Amino acid sequence: MSRARSLSLFLGAPTVSMGRRRAFVPLLLLLLGTSGFFQSDAVEVDVKDGTNATCLYANWMMKFLITYETNSSDYKNTTLNLSSNVTHDGSVCGNDTKAALLAVQFGEGHSWSVNFTKTNETYQGDFITFTYNTNDTTVFPDAKRKGPVTIVVKDTMQPVQLNNVFVCHNTDFLEAESVTQIFWNVTVQAFVQNGTIGKKESRCHADTPTSAPTVPPTVANVTTASTTTASPAPTTAPKPVENPETGNYSLKSGNKTCLLANVGLQLNVSQDKPLLININPKTTSADGACGNTTATLKLNDGNSTLIGFTFVVKNVSKTAQKFYLKEVNVTLLNRLNGSVISNADNSNFSKWDAFLGTSYMCQKEQTLEISDNIQIHTFNLWIQPFLVEENKFSTAEECLADSDLNFLIPITVGMALGFLIILVFISYLIGRRKSRTGYQSV
Repeated sequence: MSRARSLSLFLGAPTVSMGRRRAFVPLLLLLLGTSGFFQSDAVEVDVKDGTNATCLYANWMMKFLITYETNSSDYKNTTLNLSSNVTHDGSVCGNDTKAALLAVQFGEGHSWSVNFTKTNETYQGDFITFTYNTNDTTVFPDAKRKGPVTIVVKDTMQPVQLNNVFVCHNTDFLEAESVTQIFWNVTVQAFVQNGTIGKKESRCHADTPTSAPTVPPTVANVTTASTTTASPAPTTAPKPVENPETGNYSLKSGNKTCLLANVGLQLNVSQDKPLLININPKTTSADGACGNTTATLKLNDGNSTLIGFTFVVKNVSKTAQKFYLKEVNVTLLNRLNGSVISNADNSNFSKWDAFLGTSYMCQKEQTLEISDNIQIHTFNLWIQPFLVEENKFSTAEECLADSDLNFLIPITVGMALGFLIILVFISYLIGRRKSRTGYQSV
């Protein structure tokens, strides 16, 4: 960790010392061997009271995934990371009647804060407020809306015993509107007693060890070899990975369903040998947003994989509109500690298009190229991101692959029937010729 920078405030107000450190590259990053991975900085905040005693301490890592509208009315995904010029203005110690506040500011007008409340025995996070500034052209180069945008979301932090330190190495996600906040490697203690950080930890549920080890992702073309002094065991062929189970996902706007999706998803992460990961619908939750001209479906597979699909509407004539898949975002998480190790994005798709008011269907396998090293394979796809009525799919427009299959079936059946008719006709001619030969011999 770099040396902390201590800043003292006048008039007995809290003082805050902050430091930033460069995170190590996770082991799984090396195992996957994919490009596009990034390192993140940790932020350390030490808030002190008027006597220079620590009253609030935090060390954590975070980043933000934001969807915003461009000047061309398209929607893009962008990533906002902490910059080097982090400040701490507004952090407050808190007491029995006043909430504690942890606040940081960074980059070109971005800020983040969380307030903590306490009871006689516990403390916990209350609300998180995040403000991003679309005037930051580096992050939002062509934003249609200019200026600060504020998101407020309820903190999901569990109550922590006073004098205990809350620790969560695994990744936590908070989604609100068009923003996904991602946190990991969190250490925090509010309402520190006597200026001394507690030695006892309260772990988040995700960090709590279980009796059974975590099951790793399904791996294709990987076998395990053992070395002994005896003759080596015969080599068995790697077991092929089965197609993923089809998941049923939906979004609501108020009490009305606004998006329906049935799809089986499989990630292909390229390395020396391909790593295939089936997305399990039983452990996958759906979130996102619906709109008149854009819709986003975000899938979270047990805090190990995040996949986002963005659909937009286009005019194909003066009276007709179509929807299509515009962008796909994939975030891979380290199964060892839950940290984010990749955020691959492709915003140049023009797939899965159908007229507005209908649905799109493709039972055959399709491949989406997200980056040079990450692909998504889809199976049994049926999607309708707009104008859902009565919680049911509308008439489906089928993909070309399915249409070819449906076209080939009657042709094949017709050819078989034609071949059978020819055989019957030939048999009839042979039988008739034999009959004539018999009559002539008599």
